[in-house]
Amino acid sequence: MSRKFQADGTVVPVTIVEAGPCTVVQIKTEKKDGYNAVQIGYGKKKNVIKPEVGHCKGMDVFRFLREFRVDSTDTFKKGDKYSAEVFTEGDKIKVTGISIGKGFQGGVKRHGFHGSAATHGHKDQERMPGSIGCSYPEHVLKGKRMAGQMGNQRATISNLEIIAVDLEKNQIAIKGGIPGPTNNLVLVYGDGVMEIKQPVVEEKKEEVKQVEKLEEENVKAEISENISENEQKNESKPVEEKK
Repeated sequence: MSRKFQADGTVVPVTIVEAGPCTVVQIKTEKKDGYNAVQIGYGKKKNVIKPEVGHCKGMDVFRFLREFRVDSTDTFKKGDKYSAEVFTEGDKIKVTGISIGKGFQGGVKRHGFHGSAATHGHKDQERMPGSIGCSYPEHVLKGKRMAGQMGNQRATISNLEIIAVDLEKNQIAIKGGIPGPTNNLVLVYGDGVMEIKQPVVEEKKEEVKQVEKLEEENVKAEISENISENEQKNESKPVEEKK
């Protein structure tokens, strides 16, 4: 976590998230798979197996593969890459991740039990759960709030706000805290249409191609003009009759 200073001097606590680069690995359609979804990959994997290489054919084998449901897959193509540029400051998002594991905890910390009164006769009973049921049905009901493992579960926080976007470092600053420890994988959701921009190198290549095309057209135009001028000169010359 970090903090950002606003224009009016207020300090906002933020969480820095590295947003990509992510690559579209697979596109699922309703006609073929029964629903519309996009599978994206992130990170590099060292130890790979052949099925993973085949699934990511023509691309790197990614460490993480996650799937997102979408309304339409028309704007996505396999191999497309996108990063923090798909977000803008002020966007409302929700973040899903695996919460921090806190081990085995008692009912007071895990569920907020107030405990027993610390008076005469209780001794060391202050944090004990007390009675967990009646004589019938003579077993612990499923879902009973008791001591147990705390954390290490999938959690989602909604209505978060993006405070800043750093395109150079490919990072976004999210207001407040998000689930999970440092270096944890999180899924960031947002409403709207995702626009994937081509890299700057590709844009320069397109510009070069357009310039070359214009130069070729100019050369052809000059050649055609020269040919027409020569034809006019030949037509203007008198024709000498042979004797």
